[in-house]
Amino acid sequence: MSAEAGPSEPAAPVAAAVLAASSASSASTTSTTSLASTAEAEADVRYVGLATRAISFAIDAAVIDLVAIIVGIGASLILSLVHLPGALETVLAVIGAVALIAWSVGYFVVFWSTTGQTPGARLMEIRVVSDDGSRLKPGRALVRCVGVLLAALPLFAGFVRILFDARRRGFQDRLAGTLVIEAPHTSYIAARRGAASGGERERWRHPPPSASS
Repeated sequence: MSAEAGPSEPAAPVAAAVLAASSASSASTTSTTSLASTAEAEADVRYVGLATRAISFAIDAAVIDLVAIIVGIGASLILSLVHLPGALETVLAVIGAVALIAWSVGYFVVFWSTTGQTPGARLMEIRVVSDDGSRLKPGRALVRCVGVLLAALPLFAGFVRILFDARRRGFQDRLAGTLVIEAPHTSYIAARRGAASGGERERWRHPPPSASS
């Protein structure tokens, strides 16, 4: 009996070594699979070029101007009923200009930091996200607004980079750390649900299919 017990003693260390090697192999396989899945998801993202962005911005500019014109006409009609001194008219003109700037900036900041889509972007089926695919914070959206203004100042040179960048990023995207991606069939409710559940990154990588499919 004692002679047979001797050779069986190393069995436990050997079994432990085999289990450890199996666990390491399994972890390595899982890691490789995860990396491959991430790379595949990244490849599914389509970045938006300059022409589509320009059309989207033109639509937004039309919306902003239309609202400003309607409000301006209403304010002019009201003020025409009363006689105002020249100094007060100047003050009101300055207030109106400041209000127009605030309205324009607020328009983009609110839409970018909620759904990532302005009305123009929704029509063109594109979306602004952070460079990790998450929803923009209001501060980052404000920085992007400033970046758009700076990009336009030197003869729109800041937008030329979009034509050559691998991820179609302009100066404003580099400054704020944002991306503009294709987002077909993305509804407001779906975007809000994704933000509430923390699923923004997965929705960014895998846009929901259309209802017809």
